[in-house]
Amino acid sequence: MRKLSYVQAINETLHQIIEKDKNVFLVGQGVISPWYVGATTVGLIDKFGDKRIIDTPVSENAITGVAAGASFTGMRPIVMHPRMDFMYYAMDQIANQIANWYYMFGGMKNVPITIWGIINRGGEQAAQHSQALQSMFMHIPGLKVVMPSNPFDVKGLLVSAIYDDNPVVFIDDRWLYKIVGDVPKEIYTVPIGKGAIRKKGKDITIVATGWMVQKVIEAGSILQKDGIDVEIIDVRTLKPLDKTLIFKSVKKTSRLVVADAGWRTCGVAGEISALVTENIFESLKAPIKRVVLPDTPAPMSSVLERAYYPDTNDIVATVRSLFKQHRRTLGGKK
Repeated sequence: MRKLSYVQAINETLHQIIEKDKNVFLVGQGVISPWYVGATTVGLIDKFGDKRIIDTPVSENAITGVAAGASFTGMRPIVMHPRMDFMYYAMDQIANQIANWYYMFGGMKNVPITIWGIINRGGEQAAQHSQALQSMFMHIPGLKVVMPSNPFDVKGLLVSAIYDDNPVVFIDDRWLYKIVGDVPKEIYTVPIGKGAIRKKGKDITIVATGWMVQKVIEAGSILQKDGIDVEIIDVRTLKPLDKTLIFKSVKKTSRLVVADAGWRTCGVAGEISALVTENIFESLKAPIKRVVLPDTPAPMSSVLERAYYPDTNDIVATVRSLFKQHRRTLGGKK
C-alpha cells in the first residue's frame, strides 16, 4: 500500500469528496491559505472555485451559522476553524443550535455538518492559540466527536464525518501533519464509535487520544525493555466512546493509564477514568493514572512549553511509578 503523510491524506480526501458529491463544500477562514491550514486545502480553490471553497472574513459565529443553515437544507458543509481556541466564538451556533436541532425537531430533520477544528499549538503561540478543547465538545449532547491519530484514520474518519447525518466535530492536530502511514487511494470509511488496539499487551492498558497515541506507541517500545507489556488503545472517537473495547482491555490487564493532551479537570482522561471506575472497578489492581496537561494556560516560552506538554518520557515515568508503587507481578516475575 502507498504511503501518505497525515496532511496529504486530508488533502486527498477533500479533493475526492468535493468532486464526488455536489452537496459538499468547504467554508472557513484561510481555506485557500497554507499559512492557516498547512497543506490540507492545497489546490481546492483552483479545482472547484470560490462557490465550493469559500474563504471568509474573521467571524466564527457567522461562518458556523452559514454552514448550519446550509446543512439544514440538505447540503453537507465542512466548516473549518484553523485554531480551536476561536471556536468559543461559535459556541452559540454549535451548542445551542446545531447540537439540538435533530432532537428539537423530533428526529425529522438531520443536520449533516462537519465542524473541523484544528489544534495548532507549540512554537511559542501562547495561551490564546494553543488550546485543545476536545472535552468541551465531548460534553455536549447531540454532537459526535472524532479525533484521528494517523493518516489512515484521518481519511476514513473525515469521510465518515462528512457522510454522517448528524453533526460531527472533527478534531485535527497539526502536530500529526508529518506522520506518514498507509492510505488507500480509494474513498473508504473508518466507523465512528469504534476504537482500535494499536498494540496488544497483558500488563497495563494505556488509552490515548490524537497526538498522544504516537507518544504512547513510543513509550510502549521503551517499557517493553523494562518487561512491561503495554496494550495501547486509540479511542479514535471520543463520542460515542468505545467503552466495550476499553473495558475488555482493562479486565485483561487490570491497570489503566489515560493519555490526553487536554486539561486535567473535567477532561477526556477524567471521563474515561470515571467510566472504568463505575463499571469495572473490581478489575483494577492499581489506581488509574492520567497523563494530561496541567490546569494552567499554555506558556509562550519554549522552555516552559517543553515542561508543559506531556510527552513520551512522562508516559514512561507514569507507568514505571505505578508498578514501582504497587509492585505487581509481571509475566510471572517480580
